Amino acid sequence: MVELRLPPNSRITKGKTYPSASKGPRMKIFQIYRYDPDDKANPRMDTYELNLDECGPMVLDALIKIKNEVDTTLTFRRSCREGICGSCAMNIEGTNTLACIKPIDEAGGEIKITPLPHLSVVKDLVPDLNFAFEQYASVKPWIQAADTPPPDKERLQSKEEREKLDGLWECILCFCCSTSCPSYWWNGDKYLGPATLLQSYRWIADSRDDATDERLDELDDPFKLYRCHTIMNCTNTCPKSLNPAKAIGEIKKKMVARVGKD
Repeated sequence: MVELRLPPNSRITKGKTYPSASKGPRMKIFQIYRYDPDDKANPRMDTYELNLDECGPMVLDALIKIKNEVDTTLTFRRSCREGICGSCAMNIEGTNTLACIKPIDEAGGEIKITPLPHLSVVKDLVPDLNFAFEQYASVKPWIQAADTPPPDKERLQSKEEREKLDGLWECILCFCCSTSCPSYWWNGDKYLGPATLLQSYRWIADSRDDATDERLDELDDPFKLYRCHTIMNCTNTCPKSLNPAKAIGEIKKKMVARVGKD
């Protein structure tokens, strides 16, 4: 179930309806969450009708058409349009995903679009990700090596060592996974969440990094790591088909192995 974080003492109301200026055999209704903190009004769901014969195939294409031609006040993030930057992450038909790679035709009937759940909303479909990125920064997502880098070449890895990073480096920090996780909803101030923990394991698994013990020490906390209950929402919703739950499990294995050595 999607849980939106609403402003205090507010509820979602029915908003405006924008009929299409043209008609055709492929008409589609989009219900879009609208909220502007400056106007002090309740959040609302505005309804837009589009002729898909005049629109690109992805949900982001529909949003851009609405903003350009129907309602210039609609606010959302977007950048690459190729599923690389993670900017257009939002909840579409109950699933966290990227609007730029979500085909309109995959949804039957009306399409409901809301911000990523359980985050404060800056405006409309734009969530506040400041704290999520602070958590990401807390795991020190860069190589920490004991020696200085070679002056004339890169730090080398074997093919087998490099393959251990597959399924980790592809994360684009869209936070679809973290905001689909009930544990993150309930303990987001303490639990790092699937996205940050996957990123943390990406460096733990890197053969060029020498700070594994320090990284594990930082995660050895009742909340930072162990609030994961393997609900698997994170893996099910990842638009890049990654497996954050597996990465979290690998961190837990390393914690157990370390205790065994002690």
